[in-house]
Amino acid sequence: MKLNDVEIKWLGHAGFLIRNSSVIYIDPYKIGDGSEKADLILITHSHYDHCSVADMEKIIKEGTRIVMTADCQSKITRFDVPIRMEIIEPGQDLEFGDVKISALPAYNLDKPFHSQDEHWVGYLIKIGEVLIYHAGDTDVIPEMQKLTGHKQEGKEFVALLPIGGRFTMDVEEAVEAAKMIKPTLAIPMHYGDIVGTEDDAKEFCEMCGEEGVKARMLDALKGTRKE
Repeated sequence: MKLNDVEIKWLGHAGFLIRNSSVIYIDPYKIGDGSEKADLILITHSHYDHCSVADMEKIIKEGTRIVMTADCQSKITRFDVPIRMEIIEPGQDLEFGDVKISALPAYNLDKPFHSQDEHWVGYLIKIGEVLIYHAGDTDVIPEMQKLTGHKQEGKEFVALLPIGGRFTMDVEEAVEAAKMIKPTLAIPMHYGDIVGTEDDAKEFCEMCGEEGVKARMLDALKGTRKE
């Protein structure tokens, strides 16, 4: 999918590839061996399906910058290739050329899997006139209300929302998040591998449409490794 000059590809699960003048990955997991090398990798938290060393090894090159929460650092220091690491926590902003990154909170309200005390994150990525919100592993949280101001005339605002349930929002909760955030486009993620099904994603898109929120599923990028 392409918005203006920004390309967004789903890698399966919670992984995405974003390409403009830079190649940006978010939470790569089970990606193909021949995947494009990364300029920037964004990691939301340390769970194995989000901070996958084996997958990052496939895409790092000398000088790749990896932005991560503090608990990921011990894993990522193992790389032999010289990379640049940036530790981030909710409320911090970083700039990489024409790419602006803001870290937002991501946590569970009534589940034990993603505690607010861990300071894990989602990301708001601004590239030109395109805004992309990757929610990370989260429930519907009050901080999402602050995102409603990002839907501005003339700008594309894409929300990548987990729908699988159990560890994150389920379909109905993700629809509530979409209604709160008011993106120009909502895209379901975190399904089809560990939790959640394609039918869940279809239901999410249908329910969003009923609430006046445009939503669509993306096909997983070919070459994604399946197990």
